[in-house]
Order: sequence, then structure tokens, then C-alpha cells
Amino acid sequence: MFTIQKLNNISSQGLDLFSTERYEVASEISNPDAIIVRSFKMNDMEFPSKLKAIARAGAGVNNIPVGRCTEAGIVVFNTPGANANAVKELAIAALLLSSRNIIKGIQWVQEQKGGQDEVPQIVEKGKSQFEGPEISGKKLGVIGLGAIGVMVANDAIALGMKVVGYDPFISIESAWGLSSSVSKADTLDQIITTCDYITIHVPLNDKTKGLINKSRIDSMKTGVKIINLSRGGLVINKDVIEAIEAGKVGCYVTDFPEDELLGIEHIICIPHLGASTPESEANCAVMAAQQIKDFLEKGNIKNSVNFPECVLMQTGDNRIIVANDNVPNMVGQVTSILASKSINIADMLHRTKGDLGYIILDIDGDIEEETVERIRAVDGVKKVRVIPNKNKGC
Repeated sequence: MFTIQKLNNISSQGLDLFSTERYEVASEISNPDAIIVRSFKMNDMEFPSKLKAIARAGAGVNNIPVGRCTEAGIVVFNTPGANANAVKELAIAALLLSSRNIIKGIQWVQEQKGGQDEVPQIVEKGKSQFEGPEISGKKLGVIGLGAIGVMVANDAIALGMKVVGYDPFISIESAWGLSSSVSKADTLDQIITTCDYITIHVPLNDKTKGLINKSRIDSMKTGVKIINLSRGGLVINKDVIEAIEAGKVGCYVTDFPEDELLGIEHIICIPHLGASTPESEANCAVMAAQQIKDFLEKGNIKNSVNFPECVLMQTGDNRIIVANDNVPNMVGQVTSILASKSINIADMLHRTKGDLGYIILDIDGDIEEETVERIRAVDGVKKVRVIPNKNKGC
């Protein structure tokens, strides 16, 4: 039986995929095979040697110490695209909120409470102070064309905007899904210097931290609206505040409120609602659970942030999986050990990602623990598992 520790409230639609015959799922499990998590901060956690995988029910993994996990051979999964529609809808709302002065107008209307029969006349007389431009015909720059960025770009086209996208690492899948009406920017500067609206849909890492800073803001059009529903660290708060106060930036909408951003006119702070829909939470939980099940039961890896994608239909009597450093002759050493024991390899898959490698070997017959230990002792091997083929002969 596999044990799964949940560190947050996870949608039952995901947890129900773990059958009670093969899985125990609880918050109190201290030595789990896998962890499923949303926003719980795991950076200071100590991980037991039994832990094989962590699945984040969401896209960002800043709350997980990926480096330590990698060193220990722990596979870290995320769920890209599962919350894409929810974030896309909020991005479209942010475009409208940044333009039409809707929030301030609603607040002003509420202040007219007590005006009795005069309220309609007061509203008609005062509404002009909340006038704002339409987004149709304006130019939107989308930085990052992953699952969310593509959906935002396509829907903005449908709303009549001129859309230009920038992503030097766009996937084939995203490219297929992108509207042909979206123009391609060859450089980030093409977005920065020409767009009326800029929305950011990239992960936070060492290369993207402070992506929107004073230098780039100075190059933007006066009155530009900036939308950040990805991560707070992508925008330097101090720089955008100064630009708001100077009139350079017309509005900044962020899903990551911080104290210094509050109470400033033309800064709209949303309480991190990007993926906060029941549909999104269910989609993320289902995807995370499916990934954990496929990994624990078959050793397959899909949507890992640290290990290579490696999926193979199981054909042999037993499956050996090896997580290892990406060094020369790793496959040769492992297969030589199997050959020395006259173990036949029915099928095999080897994939690498950066400094890591991952090997799946389906073998005929059984394998002794002593042979497994020999593989485990190979220099550079991080983890070894043997998974029986429960469907063989069915």
C-alpha cells in the first residue's frame, strides 16, 4: 500500500482517485511515499528517505525546495494548464478593471447611500469622473505563451484587441493553439515599447525575477497598463509605484498584494484569486493525483519540473526505474549488471534533463534484491525502484 500525505485541503475529485485498496491518504502521515500540496511552504521540511514524489496542485513550485528534492532523487510534479482557464478569466477581468475605472466607480456609488430619491440624479451627474477607455482596438502585449498566455491572447483577439506575443521557448502544443491573428515579437523590447497593455505569464526564476523594472518601465508608453497574475517577484514594486505616481503607468493590477502596494490610487490588488475557482482546484487536484498514481504504480513521469518526461507502456514481468546523474555510461553500467545475472530486458527508455537522467527497464522474470543493491551502488545513482507488472497475463 502506498501512503500519500496531503499538506493542504485538496479537492475530493482528486483524492477520490486514490483507491482505498492501494492508498492511504491523510494529513498526519509522517513517512509518506508521496506528498500532494497546494500552497504549504515546504522549504524547511525534512524529507524522509521513503519519499519518492511531490505533486503541486498548481503551476508554481516556489513553495517546494526543488534543488534539495533533485539531490535526493525526489520527483517534483506540477499541473500546468489545469488552472489556465481560471487565470485567463481573471486576466480578461483585469484588462477591463484597469481601463474602465469600475472599482472606484462602484465605491463612489456605495458612498451615496442615504441619498434617497436623489441617488439616480447624483449618479448621472457624477459618473463622468469615472470614464475610461475601451480595450477594443488597443494593443496588448502577452509575455509568456504557455497554456495561460495562449488563452489570454486568443480571447483578447476575440475582444477586438491587437495582440502581440513574446515567448522564445514556446512549445509546439502552445504554438498550435495560438490564434494566427496574434503577432510574434522577436524581442521583449517590442512588447515593452509598443503596447498599451502588458500582461505577464511566465514563471518566477533567477532569469525572470524583476522582469518589469525601472529601466523597462521607462521604455514603455505613457499610460501603459500592466497586469501581473503570475508571481509578485516578476515586478519590482518600488519601481512601479514611482511610475504610477509620476503618471508613466496608468494602472497596475496584481494578484499578489503586499503592504507597500495598498492604498495607492491606480494600483489594483486582487487577493490571489487566479486559480481560486472550484473548477480549477478540482482540475489541479485530479491532474496531480493522476501523475502521482502513474509514477508510483508504473514509474512514469509527466509534467515534472526537475526530472525528464519518461513514459513507457509496461510490458515485462517487472519494471526497474533508476533516477541518476546525467553522466556517461550510466545506462551501460546498469544493463551490464542485469546481463551478468542473465536478466533479459524486454523494453527500455532513457531520458535526460540537464544534470539528471531517468531510466525505465522492463525485464522478463524476477530480480533479486542483491542485484538491485548493485545498481543502487553505482556512482551517480540516486534512487532505484522495482515495480511488479500487476497486469501481466491479464
